[in-house]
Amino acid sequence: MKTRLLYSLVLLPFLHACSSAPQQLTNKTLLRNATVIDGTGKAPMTQTDILISGDQIEAIGQHLDSTGANVVDLNGKTVMPALISAHVHIGNLKDTTTTTGNYTRENILSQLKKYEDYGVLHVLVMGTDRPWLFKSGLKDSSATGLLPGARIHSAGFGFGASGGGSFNPAGASDLFHPADAAEAKTNIDTLAQYKPDMVKIWVDDFGGGSKKMEPAVYQAIIKNAHQHNLRVAAHLYYAADASALANDGLDVIAHSIRDTVITDELVQLLKQKGVCYIPTLSLDEFSFIYARKPEWVDDAFFKAALEPGVYEMITSEKYQNDIKNSPSYNRNMKGFEIALQNLKKLYDGGVIIALGTDSGATPVRVQGFSEHLELELMVKAGLLPIDAIKAATQNAAKVLKLDEQFGTIEKGKVADLLILDGNPVEDIKNTRKINAVYKAGKIVKP
Repeated sequence: MKTRLLYSLVLLPFLHACSSAPQQLTNKTLLRNATVIDGTGKAPMTQTDILISGDQIEAIGQHLDSTGANVVDLNGKTVMPALISAHVHIGNLKDTTTTTGNYTRENILSQLKKYEDYGVLHVLVMGTDRPWLFKSGLKDSSATGLLPGARIHSAGFGFGASGGGSFNPAGASDLFHPADAAEAKTNIDTLAQYKPDMVKIWVDDFGGGSKKMEPAVYQAIIKNAHQHNLRVAAHLYYAADASALANDGLDVIAHSIRDTVITDELVQLLKQKGVCYIPTLSLDEFSFIYARKPEWVDDAFFKAALEPGVYEMITSEKYQNDIKNSPSYNRNMKGFEIALQNLKKLYDGGVIIALGTDSGATPVRVQGFSEHLELELMVKAGLLPIDAIKAATQNAAKVLKLDEQFGTIEKGKVADLLILDGNPVEDIKNTRKINAVYKAGKIVKP
C-alpha cells in the first residue's frame, strides 16, 4: 500500500506537467519566403509568406506572424495554385487497353491519385462515365474531398450522333444517341437526375469516318440542358460547327478548331456569347509525335505517368511506322499547327481559355504528364507562361464553377498548392519540378 502511495506521489507531478504542456499539434502552416504565383495573371510576388489555417488560406504577405504555426522555409522555391484539368477521362485505361471492363473503383481511384501526384487536384470527366459512378457515391465523395486523389467532376454520359459509325470515345458504353429532338429531351431529363457538372456532345465526323450529329438534335440538347441549369460542352473540329453551336447557345468548346484559321468574326462571336475554349493541344500532338522519339519520352516525369507496357509500345519501331503510315498523319500535324494559331488568336481576342487535355482517353494521352505538356504547348502557341498558368488554375476553376473556393491563391480560398523547385514564369517546364503538393492545406505528396 505504501509502495503504491509513493508511486502516485511521484507520478502526479509528471501527469500534471504533461496536461498543462502546450499542445504541439497545430492546424496552421506558414509557408515562408516563397515566390508566389497567385493564378490571377498578376506578376509573381517574391519573398512572400502564405499562412494556412485548416484547409484555407488565412493570410498572404511578408513577415507574417508564425506563432502557433508549423513553419516551412520555401526560400528559392515557387508556390502556385494546383492545376485543374477541365477535360479528362477516367477509369477506361489499364495497361495498353481502353475497355469498359477497366471501369472499376480501384482503377478510378488509382488514376485520381496519379493526377494528384502530378499536382492536378480537380478533373472534369467529359462524358464517358457510367451510372455506377453516381449511384455508388464515389463521385460525390471524391468531389467533396473525402477520398484521396484529384477531386472528380463529371459530365456523366455524353451524346453522340444516331448511327454514329466508328464513333466510340474512350471505350464508353452508356452514351445517348438520340434520333431526334424529342428523344434528345428525354435523354437530357434522364441525365439530369444524376446531377452532372456538364453535358457533353460530340459534333464531329472524325475525318469522314462517322456520322455527325444533326443540328436539330444538338439544338434540343442545349435548350433542354439549359432548362435543367446544365451547361453544354462540345467536341468539335470545324470552324463552321463552332459558329453554329455558339449561335445555338453552346457554353464550352472542348477541343481546338483545327480545319482552318478562324476569322475575326468567329473570335468576336465566341467572346460575345461567353463561350469558353479548351484547346487540348496535347491531344493533337500525341496524335503524331510518337512517329519519332520526342525529347521527353525518356524523361522520368513522363515515364512515371505511363500505364504498364505503354512505353514499350510507343517506342517500338512498328508503332512509330504505323503512325507515319496512317492516312491521318499529315492531317493531324496540320491540325495541330492550326490549333496553335487559333489559340493565340482567341486569347488575343479576349475569349476565356481553360486547360484541358483529354488525358485518359487512350493510353498515349498520359494522365498527369499531359497537363504539364499542355502548359508548354500553350506557351508555344504564344501565350506568356503567366497566362497559361491562369488558364490552368483560375479559368479552369471557372469552367467547373469552383472559382469561389479554388483556382487562385487568395485569402479565404482552399489551400490547393504546388510547391516547385523552379519558377515556371521563367520556364514553363518548371511546373514539372514538383517539390510538394498540398491538398486542402495538407501535404499529400512530399
